[in-house]
Amino acid sequence: MTLVKQCFSAGVWTLLMGCVFVAHAVTFEVTDGNSTCIKAELNANFSISYNTTNGTSEAVFAMPSSASVGNRSSCGGAGVPPELVMSFGAGHMISLMFSSNERLYRVTNISLQYNLSDPDNFPQSSRTGVVTVTTNSSEILAQMNTTYRCLSSSSISLSAGVNVTFSDLRMEAYMTTANLSSDESVCSADQTSTTVVPTHTPGTTAAPTKPPAPPSTPDRGNYSVTNGNGTVCLLALMGLQLNITHLSKSLNKSVSEVVNLQPNSTRASGSCGVTVATLMLTQDLTNLTFTFTQNSTTKKFHLSAVNVSAFWSDMTDRFEEGNVSLDLLQCSVGRSYMCSTEQTLAVTPSFSINTFSLQLQPFNVTENRFSAAEECRVDRENMLIPIIVGAALAGLVVIVLIAYLIGRKRTHAGYQTI
Repeated sequence: MTLVKQCFSAGVWTLLMGCVFVAHAVTFEVTDGNSTCIKAELNANFSISYNTTNGTSEAVFAMPSSASVGNRSSCGGAGVPPELVMSFGAGHMISLMFSSNERLYRVTNISLQYNLSDPDNFPQSSRTGVVTVTTNSSEILAQMNTTYRCLSSSSISLSAGVNVTFSDLRMEAYMTTANLSSDESVCSADQTSTTVVPTHTPGTTAAPTKPPAPPSTPDRGNYSVTNGNGTVCLLALMGLQLNITHLSKSLNKSVSEVVNLQPNSTRASGSCGVTVATLMLTQDLTNLTFTFTQNSTTKKFHLSAVNVSAFWSDMTDRFEEGNVSLDLLQCSVGRSYMCSTEQTLAVTPSFSINTFSLQLQPFNVTENRFSAAEECRVDRENMLIPIIVGAALAGLVVIVLIAYLIGRKRTHAGYQTI
């Protein structure tokens, strides 16, 4: 199978995958009436593998300066997130979808639509029509009322063989004025390329930076997954706390950071199969996936894999780890697993999960309700201890009572009638 690289551009500046492109940033603006809500200045290059009549080829091309704001662009509202859609060429477009909380806004979803029927960018393609690929793995986030700035090239994989590289990027969402804010949230790539020497006044000592205090007990979230016909097929009721060891940007050393998953800002998704079910929880830049497997021989299910992808504010790089050979939370099929006691699920040496008031059922859910519960070993042991202590105390009382009665009988036997 041959691999051919096709490069399409009009000039020379930026080198991508062996091809050279003009790197002119294109400006996009999304408005609602007279108000601007999203503004972006960026350069985007694309690398897409596709099948041809002679094998495999790779199309590498840049977003042209003629790109425009697509009709689907929106400032959001009424449950609809803000979205910037950039259209170009013969049916190609890329969209950025945003979300926010009180402190940050971020790109939650990047979607690329490319048209294999375009002979200029995809010559000799064995397929025709539009292909859409999407990812929710993005490191684009900024403080509210600031401009996200990343002049360095940043490549994002949308799927196998499909990549987009942004550069010269300045962007702001949830804008309050028509112009980009002069205050900037700078990406980590720009920060490392420009090192700022800290100032120090003689005679003063900078106070050491302390790691954040551990959070309180997390709120209990109610999560569910539905199948194709809208029926609930997986239920989970639990409080979750993520414990991740990573390189701290502020302390310049490895730290263990504990973060609660907030149910009111966490979105649940997943899938249900005959023997495998998944639950994915997404909060800001954190994606947590649980995989449950059913054993048809033993008629039991267990947590077989956990994967996490996180990019917290003090992380130097995105944290991505997982374990696909777990054997945790075992329970009989047709029942729900319950554990009121706090548990720690050790996933990898640098990642663990603390669970609180956990109840889950990934298979055989009926009427959107949990089946009868099987309690975890820790709960059973916690109940067994007071039973044992109570039984021991009751036995001791019986022994003392018997000894007392025997003592009284012997005392009466010492006094005979003459």
